[in-house]
Amino acid sequence: MIKKECTCETADSDVTPLKMNDLDTTTLDVTDLERMLGYVFKRRDNLDIACHHKSIRNKRKNNAFERLEFLGDRVLGLAMADILYTRHTKETEGDLAKRFALLVSKESCLKVAEKINLQAYMKVNKAELTPHSNILPDALEALLGALYLESDFKNVKKIIFSLWEPLLVRDLKPPRDPKTTLQEYSQATFKCVPSYKLLEVIGPDHAPLFRIQVSIPKVGEAAGDGITKRQAEQAAAQNLLKDMMSHD
Repeated sequence: MIKKECTCETADSDVTPLKMNDLDTTTLDVTDLERMLGYVFKRRDNLDIACHHKSIRNKRKNNAFERLEFLGDRVLGLAMADILYTRHTKETEGDLAKRFALLVSKESCLKVAEKINLQAYMKVNKAELTPHSNILPDALEALLGALYLESDFKNVKKIIFSLWEPLLVRDLKPPRDPKTTLQEYSQATFKCVPSYKLLEVIGPDHAPLFRIQVSIPKVGEAAGDGITKRQAEQAAAQNLLKDMMSHD
């Protein structure tokens, strides 16, 4: 394990300097990360940017992390669409879309990031690395962007398939998420669709926790929390389904 100082630039007048004990300054040997990825970086520049979160001020890198995240998000989307199109040749567009939405979600990206222990390689303000933050999913997308710049789409797709394989083989049938299940049940039973309402957003901008309420007129309502609105809606739908089933 190699330990090194992380230098933070705080020249902007509106930036509060970070204390060194607020930062994760430990950098592991990235050969372990490269082994899990099945790829050895020729240059470490982009890998360093992908692991260097904006919570540590570094004017030289500017918005490079967000740019890599933007690129990696699109690479993941195209690769996953290609993988699903090839693997599930008899499924409809709607079924493929359900699989796609689940596999590229922040929740799935978080599972993959934790699988490769990405947090151990992150240069990040530890105060912002909370269970509700999107830092690890975002960093995983930035890492995919770095891999794409280093190699090509074919290589990155192979890496994505390897990392996501446990999630790809988990569902033999297209997933039926709680929100879809609740809507279909409500339409068939009550002849109406559920409505969703944002109740509140808890926490700082970089790590929001959404609380959303779902309701069916004259039937019931329930709330759910999540690090994204989609996740909160799914949690609310799941809670309302449980309530309705318990009263059947």
